[in-house]
Amino acid sequence: MKIGNHTRVLEFFLLGFSEEQQNFLFGIFLTIYLVTVAGNSLIILAIGSDPHLHTPMYFFLANFSLTDLCLSSTTIPRMLTSIQAHSNTIPYAGCLSQIHFFLWFIGLDVFLLAVMAYDRLVAICYPLHYTLVMSARCCILLVVVSLILAFSYSLTHTILLAQLSFCMDNTIPHFFCDLLPLLKLSCSSTYANQCVLMYWGGALTILIPLLIIISYVRIMAAIMKVPSAGGKWKTFSTCGSHLSAVCLFYVSAIGVYFIPSASDSVNKDKIAAVMYAVVTPMLNPFIYSLRNKDMKGALGRLLSRRALRSS
Repeated sequence: MKIGNHTRVLEFFLLGFSEEQQNFLFGIFLTIYLVTVAGNSLIILAIGSDPHLHTPMYFFLANFSLTDLCLSSTTIPRMLTSIQAHSNTIPYAGCLSQIHFFLWFIGLDVFLLAVMAYDRLVAICYPLHYTLVMSARCCILLVVVSLILAFSYSLTHTILLAQLSFCMDNTIPHFFCDLLPLLKLSCSSTYANQCVLMYWGGALTILIPLLIIISYVRIMAAIMKVPSAGGKWKTFSTCGSHLSAVCLFYVSAIGVYFIPSASDSVNKDKIAAVMYAVVTPMLNPFIYSLRNKDMKGALGRLLSRRALRSS
């Protein structure tokens, strides 16, 4: 347990980036956020307006895009406001709220990636039963269960954080309120928090990826049974975008939690957090639209209708 002055902290100071970096990064992060909002919104609108995309795979993709949109909105607008106002302080309640929603949407991203892997497994390995297994009721249930599990994880951490005491040092070496940096500032025991992080975090970072890997092992085994090379590629292309999104998400997350800390671990954590909290939500719409003919066609029809209405 740390020793210090156990006064009630009313606000935290986000160290973020240096003054020189802030002036340069404001335009970059604003551009990234606008691209993220536009890209994910177009994905959602295209799927909602095109009857050809009213299938389980695109239903999950629309929810995934909405989650990415919410994830970016949890961190970037607050950071841009702080840079513009030259104020890096965040109220205690605001910090807990940011952590709550950030963990909720990150967790939901993880569960949705697993659900999308299951969808591809059923579509490729059990094509004759796909419509029956992935019914509308089942799809909605999978999304609702994912949302509840992610919310439970986030709420548990938020409640436990609210029980902690903090010392006079209220500086978070980050550009948003993240769980691990905040736990390091606590003057009271974080044993319960660490236990939740170990078991829940283990499920999110080990069990879920393991389920995704098992799904793709079975998918690859099914693809290898396809006689022609063209048939193999056509079958694999239906899950190529999802596999790319999984790799992008987990490679950036591994940079935060599994790469050994060095002397510049604070800067390393900032860069890795920017990757999975800022850059990844921006890139996912490009991954799913540029590699998918159906999505490109739906986006083209959506933009054509918008252009005709405005002319």
